[in-house]
Amino acid sequence: MMIHEITQEVGRYPNRKRLGRGDGSGQGGTAGRGHKGAKSRSGWKRRASYEGGQMPLFRRIPKRGFSNFRFQKHFVLVNIRDLDAACENGADVTLESLAKLGLVRDTSLPLKVLGEGEISKKLNVTAAKFSASAKKKIEAAGGTVTEVGKRKWQRSDGGEASQSA
Repeated sequence: MMIHEITQEVGRYPNRKRLGRGDGSGQGGTAGRGHKGAKSRSGWKRRASYEGGQMPLFRRIPKRGFSNFRFQKHFVLVNIRDLDAACENGADVTLESLAKLGLVRDTSLPLKVLGEGEISKKLNVTAAKFSASAKKKIEAAGGTVTEVGKRKWQRSDGGEASQSA
């Protein structure tokens, strides 16, 4: 008898073992879960990193290095070729006007203009930052570039903050 003949007679999948269906089944009582403890209860799951109360590996290994990831600055980016296509000659370009045109979705972030493409229209562009090539191309086309820096925080009530305790 060959293996393929056995599987034809027996069937492809073995029957599932029915656990916890009384002592006569051979898997009654604790149903293979042992006695007491979290693992014997229903709904128990082990986290992949759990090591039974032992200090986990990721906490035993020293952490090294430093990352500037948390400190990076986010901008809404627009290329001058998009400005040339969407804006009319002599238009004032701001973050709000670009949002109305549909070039920008998020107006909470500052605007940065990049220099990819060519510009043939005279535009008055106001943004938080400009790349050097964008600034050069806008001014060469006869437009103006206005950089609006981040406003410094000031107390709203007009009072002075005391530094000494």
